[in-house]
Amino acid sequence: MTEPMRLQKFLSRAGIASRREAERLILQGRVRLNGERVVELGTKVDPASDRVEVDGRMVGVQPTRWILLHKPRGVLTTRHDPGGRPTVYGLLPADAQELRYLGRLDRNTEGLLVFTNAGDALHALTHPSSQVPRRYLARVVGVPGRDVMARLEVGIELEDGPARFEDVAVVRELSPESALLKLTLREGRKREVRRALEAVGHPVRGLRRTAFGPLRLGDLPQGSWRDLTPREVEALREAGGMPARVPREERTAPSPRRPR
Repeated sequence: MTEPMRLQKFLSRAGIASRREAERLILQGRVRLNGERVVELGTKVDPASDRVEVDGRMVGVQPTRWILLHKPRGVLTTRHDPGGRPTVYGLLPADAQELRYLGRLDRNTEGLLVFTNAGDALHALTHPSSQVPRRYLARVVGVPGRDVMARLEVGIELEDGPARFEDVAVVRELSPESALLKLTLREGRKREVRRALEAVGHPVRGLRRTAFGPLRLGDLPQGSWRDLTPREVEALREAGGMPARVPREERTAPSPRRPR
């Protein structure tokens, strides 16, 4: 037997929106409960028996799911592309098409990308206040000196505000004209890593996100995905300042899956 829950929590659990965004949907009169328009935020719903619609589309609470994808270069982080270019949803299984991505990677950036239908967690982890660290490996033109490292850590002024990095270091020199850097960023503005490195005179030629908070890309092949373990979900929720919802027992990570 399921317990009644507030309507905004139901919409968040269904992956429609964060709770705050769900409240706006309700107040705008876009939500119906058993055929009746609802505008009261305290309204409760029984997920097992009540019918909920948003903008005329029926929604329901699905089991919470988290997926980690190794996004390849050249694939768009979007659901549909008018030009018919490949998107990340073409790499996910049919039963994961309703999941939403947590942050995005630009077309030419590869690496770790997370999908979920946990609306509250998605909102918390992408909110600027969460400060969840994103770790990158960047192949750049030239070999940055210590002065450049210092500038990146102090902050590079971009048109939309300063970009500050942590743990900046040269992993190795690839040639006299190229180097591999590691760096950590605690926000996710559009093309921020690329713009900052361009500003200090070391344009990016290859970029990979290797970690998001406690999650690691590891050796997951490009184009493959796997479900997160309960322990990983717990750690990720804690990184976003949310209470854990899964048992603390440690489980083995599932085998990676490739798109069919």
